[in-house]
Amino acid sequence: MKFIFMMVFMIPLCFGVNYWMIQIMFFMLMMMFMLSFSFNYLFLNISYFLGCDLLSFSLILLSIWICSLMILASESLYKNNNYYNLFCLVMIILLLTLFITFSSMNLFIFYLFFEISLIPVLILIIGWGYQPERIEAGIYLLFYTLLVSLPMMISIFNYYISFYSLEFYFMNENINNIFMYLCMNFVFFIKLPMFFVHLWLPKAHVEAPVSGSMILAGIMLKLGGYGLMRLMVLFLELNMKINIIFIMISLVGGVYVSLICIRQSDMKSLIAYSSVAHMGLVMGGIMTMSIWGMCGSLIMMLAHGLCSSGLFCLANMSYERTQSRSLYLNKGLINNLPNLTFWWFLFSCCNMAAPPSLNLLGEIMLINSLISYSWLSMILLSMMSFLSAVYSLFLYSYTQHGMIYSGGYSFYSGLGREYLLLFLHLFPLNILILKMEYFSMWI
Repeated sequence: MKFIFMMVFMIPLCFGVNYWMIQIMFFMLMMMFMLSFSFNYLFLNISYFLGCDLLSFSLILLSIWICSLMILASESLYKNNNYYNLFCLVMIILLLTLFITFSSMNLFIFYLFFEISLIPVLILIIGWGYQPERIEAGIYLLFYTLLVSLPMMISIFNYYISFYSLEFYFMNENINNIFMYLCMNFVFFIKLPMFFVHLWLPKAHVEAPVSGSMILAGIMLKLGGYGLMRLMVLFLELNMKINIIFIMISLVGGVYVSLICIRQSDMKSLIAYSSVAHMGLVMGGIMTMSIWGMCGSLIMMLAHGLCSSGLFCLANMSYERTQSRSLYLNKGLINNLPNLTFWWFLFSCCNMAAPPSLNLLGEIMLINSLISYSWLSMILLSMMSFLSAVYSLFLYSYTQHGMIYSGGYSFYSGLGREYLLLFLHLFPLNILILKMEYFSMWI
């Protein structure tokens, strides 16, 4: 509870505190949280309705880290006096809702803050987005999720009437009702996003500011994976019968979306579609209901949150210099920004799961779980792995090499703040693989 009180007390400080002060407060909050819990599969620091296990702890830590980096990435708002105090207020409210969502031990409280977390993201997209289409993107984001949130709420009430408890700790019933399964989980399929219900994601990413893209890729997609991992235990018998359908959708959709990535002309759109492909792999791993799948999904969610957020930061740095996200206009950047080319290379390697990134560990565990589920999935998994390398190399080579765009007028080199921002994405992404035993506590 003390972290919630600290975040509430940070709200008045948004007004009248300078840019670096807010940044330091977020990092201090993150360090205090990291030292307050341990990596364990048991619920720790339990209050009346809040507690953390390994899954919650990892995702809350990622939330605080990404939110602090969002403030670091949004210095242009501060310089242009573009309602920066309001932006920081929205950030703190967003972090507060995410903290309660991930640490809640009650299903209804989780559902409530799961839906509330949409509102700050909607404000970010509509308030600080780039094009007039941002309103349409915000409506896509809102209504895709709200469409299936009412059936989930009704199924939660039905569950309470049947079993008299909504605490995650006591959820050991076996529900054999397919309508309950779909109502309870479809909101997570959309949030993840599953292929067929993924169209809101590229739209929202393209129209969002850099901070909006970072929080969408880094945290909001992970809400879907977190919800599935929490609630799959209720449908153990049903999972054995129908999970194969969703595994096939996620794998075939992952291959199809990887092919769509290769023909994108917008950098942010390409990175957004690659997120759909990676989260399809995560969904397949969760649906196998194996230890390998669960641990691999957690690792992949953390790795994707850091890697995809870093790629969106790089795309924004190119946009700030060329005023375009088009691959055709952002060519030959190695001639103007050789230092940033190095960072493009590192993040592209992480995106294709090259060692020593955390993505590699996650993919190995997910591929293991899916092949042990069905050896036929090898065909689709090999295509996904190959195509992830293809679109990552395509993004890197197309932006960094080739002829310089002749219409460009002037460039400024990378700033110290930008290098710090990229380092703080890349360092945990490549160093966490050294402590992979922390993620095997469930075994």
